[in-house]
Amino acid sequence: MSEKNPDGRNGSARERLKEQREREQAREKQRRVLIVSAAVVGVLGLAAVVGVIAAGGDKDGGSDKAGPVVAPSGALGGEKPAIVTGRPDAPSTLAIWEDFRCPACAAFENAFRDTIHELEASGALKTEYHLATLIDGNMGGSGSLRAANAAACAQDAGKFTPYHDTLYINQPPEPDDAFAKNSKLIELAAKVPGLDTPDFRSCVENGTHDGWVAASHDAFKKGSFRGTPSVLLNGEAIFPTKGSEQISKENLKKWVAEANKGKKPGTASPPAG
Repeated sequence: MSEKNPDGRNGSARERLKEQREREQAREKQRRVLIVSAAVVGVLGLAAVVGVIAAGGDKDGGSDKAGPVVAPSGALGGEKPAIVTGRPDAPSTLAIWEDFRCPACAAFENAFRDTIHELEASGALKTEYHLATLIDGNMGGSGSLRAANAAACAQDAGKFTPYHDTLYINQPPEPDDAFAKNSKLIELAAKVPGLDTPDFRSCVENGTHDGWVAASHDAFKKGSFRGTPSVLLNGEAIFPTKGSEQISKENLKKWVAEANKGKKPGTASPPAG
């Protein structure tokens, strides 16, 4: 017994030590999980802060030294410059304030593009695109301005809609200011049949419509908009909600139908582009 008791005690001690180590390892694992979780929450919180800044913290939007105001062909001037698509006599107007570097704008466009085109084709709706340079002001760079100028150049060529859609389909990540390179914008123009011409290239490279884009961004800053995209149907905000209803393809069609009740659809030929 005298020889067994020490071994028994040693065995019990070894088991207790093993269990203690396992508990410590479990606590360390849990601690690391909590650290990683906190880091993830921090990143998500930072992303939310960046989103808030992008929505309302614009500095100058890159509009300084933009040059003379040269409106693209057929575009609206005045206090709220815009490029209009759809039938001019359509009974309802969708106003979209957007930034080609804005991820939320791309999400909206890529989700609702076909619905908007369908409503335009039926004569129910015309769309006013107001181009802003919000991300340039918040994150630095000039991709918002350069892309907006290129889109205005596409309007001159009667190719605004397909080029506008191409820019959003091929939008780079928000921190990547790829649209600041005119060569990238011209490369994307090759995806639109008939757009990549010497006139278009010259317009893009010379920043022909930079001043007009700056005027559009100034109108955005003067408006009571929280960020981009800001979407209004006949002057009423509908993004992300209209009243208590969430925007969706079905609801957008319903809202337009309600607004157009008793009105004839537009029949005038839409402008080129």
